[in-house]
Amino acid sequence: MRPPPPPPRLSLLLLPRRQTRAFTSHQHPPPASLYTPTESTILTSALRHVPEHGFTTTSLALGARENGYLDISINLFPRGTFELVRFHLVQQRLELRNKVDFTAAEQAGKKLGVGEKIRALCVERLRANEPIIGRWQEALAIMSLGENIPASISELAKLSDEIWYLAGDESADTSWYTRRAMLSGVYSSTELFMTTDKSSDFQATWEFLDRRLEDVASIGNVTRNVGSYQNDNWSTIGKNKPKHRIQ
Repeated sequence: MRPPPPPPRLSLLLLPRRQTRAFTSHQHPPPASLYTPTESTILTSALRHVPEHGFTTTSLALGARENGYLDISINLFPRGTFELVRFHLVQQRLELRNKVDFTAAEQAGKKLGVGEKIRALCVERLRANEPIIGRWQEALAIMSLGENIPASISELAKLSDEIWYLAGDESADTSWYTRRAMLSGVYSSTELFMTTDKSSDFQATWEFLDRRLEDVASIGNVTRNVGSYQNDNWSTIGKNKPKHRIQ
């Protein structure tokens, strides 16, 4: 019997290893759609009925009827109304890169810090909930059901990763996870706050977001942990707040 190989020397174990991740936004092609063309058509139409009927089978059935399908077609979605919620989450995450472009500002000589970019991306994604904000607590309740929690958390993690990537983060150190976990907490708490915000143009929501981002910068000491972004000034978050979405 061949003896096992000797254990690696301690000095080798202590050497830093540069990690490459095949699971980040910029290291693989855009993912294949989760939905067939028929499913996408029905769900897109169903979302238009959410403001009136909520995240319900009624909205799904109406989406099917509008496109010439029988009500029974909603059986295409074995997870029921959660698929309607997840469709919205996925579509808005994928659309984010098309809605926010920092190129023009940077070409005009305005240097945007990572913190400013993250804020702008969070605001843009949250604004995508405006048409259905009156029903979003229903969506949160559906996502909190036991069978839906893993997929809901996974989608939140993908959104956080996308925001960091679009803000310019391509690092590969261990703080990759910490930064995304903190941003997930900021985004989810702000999204919940937005469902109860009655202020003009959701001004209270943007102020809440600013406070949460400042908390992250203070408690997590983000700038010290983000290798190539050590000199970013997170204290600028909250200054020059855009009142409207970035075009």
